[in-house]
Amino acid sequence: MQDIDMKAVATLVLWAAFGLSAVLGAIAQRTHFCTMGAIADIVNMGDWTRMRMWVMAIGVAMIGFNGMVALGWLDAGNSLYGGPRVMWLSALVGGAMFGFGMVLASGCGNKTLVRIGGGNLKSLVVFIVLGVSAFATLKGITAVARVATVDSVFVTLATGQDLPSLLAAGTGLAKPVLAAVLGLALGGALVVWALARGEGRSPDNLLAGLGVGAVIVGVWWVSGRLGHVAEDPNTLQEAFVATNSRRMESLSFVAPVAYALDWLMFFSDRSKLLTIGIVSVAGVVVGSAAYAVPSRRFRWEGFRDAGDTGNHLIGAVLMGVGGVTALGCTVGQGLSGVSTLSLTSFIALAAIMAGAMAALRFQIWRIERAA
Repeated sequence: MQDIDMKAVATLVLWAAFGLSAVLGAIAQRTHFCTMGAIADIVNMGDWTRMRMWVMAIGVAMIGFNGMVALGWLDAGNSLYGGPRVMWLSALVGGAMFGFGMVLASGCGNKTLVRIGGGNLKSLVVFIVLGVSAFATLKGITAVARVATVDSVFVTLATGQDLPSLLAAGTGLAKPVLAAVLGLALGGALVVWALARGEGRSPDNLLAGLGVGAVIVGVWWVSGRLGHVAEDPNTLQEAFVATNSRRMESLSFVAPVAYALDWLMFFSDRSKLLTIGIVSVAGVVVGSAAYAVPSRRFRWEGFRDAGDTGNHLIGAVLMGVGGVTALGCTVGQGLSGVSTLSLTSFIALAAIMAGAMAALRFQIWRIERAA
């Protein structure tokens, strides 16, 4: 057996994930990439510009991930998203909670980190409350409720739930071929739609769509290829280095926020190790600040009043509980998960969008009622 320096592999993986996350933070700060903002633009103004950049990012991520599956580098079954258990109710309930919460909190987990990098103190409060509520839903009081309710309702398939695996089982065709065809067809269709109108081809849209999608693909490669060890010399088992789930991971910003708070609070505990999720949280903040400061976008911002504070606190709790329940956020399920063509990810993404639209309609109703 070849000797492998696991510490050196972990260090390389962590630095690569940090660097890619910093790129994401800088791009999001530069282009105002935001899923909640994209949905709000449509509901409030009928403007699809930012939705096109998000859809383009999804398409690029689909093409990239499934291209690597076709090459034999990755397998969706090695991720949280591609297993045989379809947690449809958790995805629906958790996704709707997250979507509603991100509107109240002025953005999803990724946007919260980007805003922290830009000096937004409201987002710092959201970050802390989101992290605490997410950790409680991973291992605490709301975890007990989650496991006893929505997580008990699921469908177990005979194969993985990603579309290439499902079609391979039903048709007998090779999974790598199906991944290449589906990834290119579905992802390509999304990219074409995003580019169909002039606003979709603006410099900011191209940077965000192509850049964010490429970052998601890059982290998949870092986790599933660079950080993959066929036989860990310590356990003699297959391992994905420096991940919280011990599986292949890409970016997500709910559970990793909880793990980041846990690492900070128990820093002296040597069992608390850095992971891709933890360093990606820091990377987005650093990347955002690196762009915001020289471009003079950095400015301190606090809560407007008690109502504003309450909305952000409630939104943060809904995002923390909902994001863990749905196994991801607008990035975790909406980009990383959907790129694997997972059924649960598609359900979660639809629920997130529905929850966000409901929250936006609720806000409009409140404004009209007050007027």
